[in-house]
Amino acid sequence: MSILVVGSVAYDNLETPAGKRDDVLGGAATHFSVAASFFTDVHLVGIVGHDFEDAHIEFLRGRGINLNGLEVVTTGKTFRWTGSYLNDLNSAETHDTQLGVFAEFDPTLDEEQKTKPYLFLANIHPQLQLKVLDQMETPQLVAMDTMNLWINTERDALQKVIERVDCLFVNDGEAKLLTGESGMLAAAKTLRAWGPRIVVIKRGEYGSLLFTDAGIFSAPAFLLDSIADPTGAGDTFAGGFLGSVARAGNLEDETLRRGVLFGTVMASFQVQGFGLDRLRTLTRDEIEGRFSQLGKMLTADTSPLFAKA
Repeated sequence: MSILVVGSVAYDNLETPAGKRDDVLGGAATHFSVAASFFTDVHLVGIVGHDFEDAHIEFLRGRGINLNGLEVVTTGKTFRWTGSYLNDLNSAETHDTQLGVFAEFDPTLDEEQKTKPYLFLANIHPQLQLKVLDQMETPQLVAMDTMNLWINTERDALQKVIERVDCLFVNDGEAKLLTGESGMLAAAKTLRAWGPRIVVIKRGEYGSLLFTDAGIFSAPAFLLDSIADPTGAGDTFAGGFLGSVARAGNLEDETLRRGVLFGTVMASFQVQGFGLDRLRTLTRDEIEGRFSQLGKMLTADTSPLFAKA
């Protein structure tokens, strides 16, 4: 089933312990779309400027991503973010943000986009997320992401969005900040009480937690020898999760748990290159292989650990 994603398409200037790169293709909607495109059909709604390279349009279309909703403004420049991870790979330091044409982003859906069964509201202003929600007809699943900025500055609008979605992606710090709770279980219970029946809390190198009516599922991270660039890992995780779920076409708990694992796998590939470099060469066989490796971590026979002493 098709996924509609609404969010940012950007250029990133990045510096990590692995090196420095400028003009890297980025943006939340971009990372999500590319990851999800390995599983299902994706329609992207976003905005870019006259400086957005044709090669990037060709790359996204080459992944089968529908770009009918990508507006190109010839009088402005593409959203650009400059940041580094020199002190902590789990936390970006922002040096410069130039919104460019993204400041004018006013998502208006066409008749086809309004009917998509799956919607991902990437990290944009909550009022824009609400506008998109108001245009949708009867989506089967609506998922969203957010960030500390909106939690601190647009809490009322953000909570209105959360109350209307089925699935919420947040990291552990955002979950605590949103709810005022100090523990993950209490935070998840509060978030689910607001509306979302599915809450996914991302914990970086410590894995992720899935909270549903069926209970709690804890998935480990896929550990790597080295990380090149963590930018977009969360959006790539969401793309792998929702892409896998849309491909299955149901919201059974087993499907959601597999979604978490596929999200983990996609994020693990994402961080191995700058921007989308690793996903450009990624194959389905590699995804399935790493999924199998991750599965063995969860299904190994642990019975001897619980034998009586």
